[in-house]
Amino acid sequence: MSEEKTGVLAGFKAFLMRGNVIDLAVAVVIGAAFTNIVNSIVKGVINPLVGALGTKDLDHYSSCFKAPCTGDSGIQILWGGVLSALLSFLVTAAVVYFLMVLPMAKYLARRAQQQGVKETMEVSELEVLKEIRDTLIAQRGPGTGTGTGTGAGPGSGSGTGPSTGPGVEF
Repeated sequence: MSEEKTGVLAGFKAFLMRGNVIDLAVAVVIGAAFTNIVNSIVKGVINPLVGALGTKDLDHYSSCFKAPCTGDSGIQILWGGVLSALLSFLVTAAVVYFLMVLPMAKYLARRAQQQGVKETMEVSELEVLKEIRDTLIAQRGPGTGTGTGTGAGPGSGSGTGPSTGPGVEF
């Protein structure tokens, strides 16, 4: 096989192995099953309830554009079916939003807030460590340096000789 075909196949394999492609496939399958449930609810419950306000089921409502609308003559507009499809869409969108999108948004917001707290804790821990370092330097007394020079005091930094005291180096 040529290098170009190998590269194309490798790219296709990488595309298929991406996590979002698998997630999308699962979403399509679940969405198809969910659509059947919503359509059954709309056709079995909502359409008859809306139709109860009139004289027939919602799917049977129509208007005649060109009279007479009997048999093959005339032009019939089936607006009841369009309204039924619109109700199916609205019910599906509401269920997806309230059962999937809204809880996921709350979860992600909570997770982001927790990560913000962790970052704040890391920053505050760093500040505490700096304060401890500064306190230890202050306890050594003036003239011992900041721990980076070549002074002769105990724990006075990165000199070449061994330390003679309990120095803390950062």
